[in-house]
Amino acid sequence: MALPTNITKAVYLDPRVAQYRGNPLIEALPPILTTQDIKKGLMGDVTYDPREAFVDGSKRVHIIARLLDDFFQPLANHIQLETKLSIMIRRGYVGRNLSDGSLNAHMQNGYERLMKGELGVFRFEQAKSTARSLALIGCSGSGKSTTLNRILATYPQALYHEAYNFIQITYLKVDCPHDGSLKNLCIHFFRAIDNLVHTDYEKKYALKRHSIDTLLALMSQIANLHAIGVLVIDEIQHLSRQRSGGVEQMLNFFVTLVNVIGLPVVMVGTPKARPIFETDLRSGRRGAGFGALIWHPMKQQPSTQHPKTGKIQKSEWIAFTDKLWKYQWLQKRDELLSDDIRDCWYELSQGVLDIVVKLFVLAQLRAIATRTERLTSKLMRQVYTDEFKPVHPMLDALRSGDEERIAKYSDLTFPEIDEKLLELSAKIEESMASEQEELEQYGGNEQAERLHNLLVAMDCTSELLVPLIKKAFKQKPGLTVRELIPVVLDWYDQPEKKPDGNSTKTKNKSISPKDWHTLETSDLRFKFTQVDDDASLYDGLKQSGMIFNTEAWLKEAG
Repeated sequence: MALPTNITKAVYLDPRVAQYRGNPLIEALPPILTTQDIKKGLMGDVTYDPREAFVDGSKRVHIIARLLDDFFQPLANHIQLETKLSIMIRRGYVGRNLSDGSLNAHMQNGYERLMKGELGVFRFEQAKSTARSLALIGCSGSGKSTTLNRILATYPQALYHEAYNFIQITYLKVDCPHDGSLKNLCIHFFRAIDNLVHTDYEKKYALKRHSIDTLLALMSQIANLHAIGVLVIDEIQHLSRQRSGGVEQMLNFFVTLVNVIGLPVVMVGTPKARPIFETDLRSGRRGAGFGALIWHPMKQQPSTQHPKTGKIQKSEWIAFTDKLWKYQWLQKRDELLSDDIRDCWYELSQGVLDIVVKLFVLAQLRAIATRTERLTSKLMRQVYTDEFKPVHPMLDALRSGDEERIAKYSDLTFPEIDEKLLELSAKIEESMASEQEELEQYGGNEQAERLHNLLVAMDCTSELLVPLIKKAFKQKPGLTVRELIPVVLDWYDQPEKKPDGNSTKTKNKSISPKDWHTLETSDLRFKFTQVDDDASLYDGLKQSGMIFNTEAWLKEAG
């Protein structure tokens, strides 16, 4: 039969684990990944072409914005989560096998529960659950949902087993309803199944006046009917203890899903969800039968040296920021990330992954809009102050280290990122208006415009370039842009003949103090723009190491 595009025909592979062999539900899954395979599979796909730094700013907005969705650097937490999910899915199928009748036993038990209205009823006592649960807790922006989505995407979500005429759902992800009720959580479950395999469970079951126990029994039957590998419940902190009957009833709900229904469950939430699992030691163990992963923001730790090989091992923070730093589309970018900027970056973001990346993206757009064309600590602080006000309370709480404050603000999110991109894009368009007037003099010659932008980035005075570039294309039309650069630079540095025949030298154009921030990084006028208002240029240069510390040298010499 013709399968819907979102359902894949099962192909069976040797799982290379004796306990998994002979189980079609496991053999149809992708091979178990090695650590290197996990890193490769999760790695974001961002292509970098240094030539794109010289396209106009309006295009660079779109290029830089790709980082928000496409950049992903696997960390130790991500690899650990993938391994746990891999085990949970496969172990959950050990007790549910298409070929030996154990899945049918689970379905018969589900039928008995529906008929008798009791969740504890078993028709086949041997149909035991091998499922486990996992609680994943971390503050907003720590990458929980993003990482889960990337891991789950390595599995085909729906598989058709032709020999058994059976559709298997490897994973199902639902968001906890904002009203916090368990009943609506069940409705979200039915709706997600309907959207995936084109059924009508929500209309058939969820919209009727069933009790929570009845809905759970129906979920049990449907979970087995489609052999769901793992159920992921995101935003678990939205569950209302009042609407859901208290912490104990919520815990019983999750325990029933795992121990009675046999469905592996991953519960994802911010620290506000911790009371659900930590009411007491017994409840904590029941709520996280396979353990709990607490994701903290990255720590600012130095690199270490391997005791045996002597090789430098970068800390996660240094490795992550070094990787991200490469993706700059700025014309005066610094190739190496300085300690000063890295420390400032951490102070502002507190290692929250989402904030780290968004701050980097918005800072690049601000650098283009202001024609600074490089990232500096001062620019990052300005972007943080202007654009990140909604998350200042959460980041202030993280800086304080106070657990109660952190839990209070743990689910703040950075809103309206698209609006911020549009606002900065408008500023870039505004700053480009005067430059565009110059480029229009080339009559739409894109190669001439590109050559102009490259030479401006090399600190050539832009108003002197137009006649030289026009002359170059007229006299040497067969040369490429790369070959024309030294030609124009040579003319730029040599005396030129005016149309009236008089010889003159190119005059150096004075730079207004308001434009000093566009000069080269090594220029003292640029460094002056980076000094805080309440500090002197001397202090700034001394702090950056450009002024020799005579006092410290004399102390060492003495």
